[in-house]
Amino acid sequence: MAKSPEDQHPVKAFGWAARDSTGVLAPFKFSRRETGEKDVAFKVLFCGICHSDLHQVKNEWGNTIYPCLPGHEIVGVVTEVGSKVEKFKPGDRVGVGCMVGSCRSCDTCTNNLENYCPKMLFTYNSTYHDGTPNFGGYSDIMVADEHFIVRIPENLSLDACAPLLCAGITTYSPLRYYGLDKPGMNVGVVGLGGLGHVAVKFAKALGVKVTVISASPAKKREAIERLGADSFLVSRDQDQMQTAMGTMDGIIDTVSAPHSILPLVSLLKTQGKLVMVGAPEKPLELPVFPLLLGRKIVGGSCIGGMKETQEMIDFAGKHNITADIEVIPMEYVNTAMERLGKADVRYRFVIDIANTLKDA
Repeated sequence: MAKSPEDQHPVKAFGWAARDSTGVLAPFKFSRRETGEKDVAFKVLFCGICHSDLHQVKNEWGNTIYPCLPGHEIVGVVTEVGSKVEKFKPGDRVGVGCMVGSCRSCDTCTNNLENYCPKMLFTYNSTYHDGTPNFGGYSDIMVADEHFIVRIPENLSLDACAPLLCAGITTYSPLRYYGLDKPGMNVGVVGLGGLGHVAVKFAKALGVKVTVISASPAKKREAIERLGADSFLVSRDQDQMQTAMGTMDGIIDTVSAPHSILPLVSLLKTQGKLVMVGAPEKPLELPVFPLLLGRKIVGGSCIGGMKETQEMIDFAGKHNITADIEVIPMEYVNTAMERLGKADVRYRFVIDIANTLKDA
């Protein structure tokens, strides 16, 4: 039986939040709900900084609820479990990604696609079923229903696997769903940032041939020698793009800035698939005739369901896939946000919550 409000004892918590659209983060005291019968509570050790955190704290998508305490790449160690929790126990290494709730009964939920549930609850900037605001992982503790908790493989370092809970599933899911996971296929990855570098790693582990497509020629050596891409295209080089026309089975486009997609569609083979996983602020122009004449598809993908997210992290464990990160202290977070806005990170900031978040 659920406790009545007067019997509940919210847990004091501490983190950093933005109060307005300047996006400046500062120390913030708040409360987490008491651990319910199906809840898992854990001490947050690390939290990645996603580009969407930057969009959200600045209200660039027009839907921010302030105070906004971001973070949806959260990892740590379980401290308490509810009486009906079956999959986790204190001491387990766990994580929470982009969502903490859904209706659990609609068609999408029953098909393990909670991420597309109309009532899906984001980890932050949303309101929980009990009416309380959801706050993210730039904080000392986390509480979530066990259904939305992921078990982290023992061989993966917690700091470097944190970004997989967003960047990892965001790129792994479309590779699987759109069938771009067959050995020998030619798959392009547009953008070599937080999403793109992880997309390259997963695609290579799946056995496909990977071409990185970037506006920056300086990233060629990094893409091929460090990340293992098979080839590199400079998107502004018309000769290179012309030579590569009609050569790719699919493309994962990770770019969140406005850009033309016609050159990308031209790279696809007949019946090729261009999958958008970045989220530009402004609509992109979609050329229809190249789609008609090549029976090509432009699709989208947004994270993944919980079953697939656990599958992704287990696959990462098997193939030793982690993100390339720069670990930062909590007090550096505003500088990190500024650098992120300039793409000045290789390739994901991760906050060392456990060692640097100090209660005011």
